[in-house]
Amino acid sequence: MIREAIIALGPWAWIVLGLVLVALELAAPGVFLIWLGLAAIATGLIDALFDLSWQASAIVFALLSVASVVVGRLVTRRRDEGSADQPFLNRRGAALVGRSFTLDVPITGGEGRVRVDDTVWRAVGPDCPAGTRVTVTGLDGANLVVAPHEDGDA
Repeated sequence: MIREAIIALGPWAWIVLGLVLVALELAAPGVFLIWLGLAAIATGLIDALFDLSWQASAIVFALLSVASVVVGRLVTRRRDEGSADQPFLNRRGAALVGRSFTLDVPITGGEGRVRVDDTVWRAVGPDCPAGTRVTVTGLDGANLVVAPHEDGDA
């Protein structure tokens, strides 16, 4: 029964499938189904133009799906890389590497706390007393990796 309905729809079956996939993407966003939906719609249009067999249209859908997902990943990756005017957007810790701060809480057992403007960060590094000037050398998750500040830098 469903098979006959799909066959009766012809190329429209691909277009309907594409619209369903796009609607599912809107209902549960994950930026994946949209590309498959667009591939299905394109397959329906190609099928309508060239009157493809179901095997050929399935191959066209598979090829278009792979191509659209690859293009989609390239497009979304470029968008996620941050802009030139705000390179540390959503990566605040990376902006602190190379800067120096004073320890609020001494580093004992490899961890302490450092105040950066109005925020207190967990600092990891060699044991140092409170008030020691330290330089951020890297990040370990949400922790600032610090080392004692060497004189000569601000």
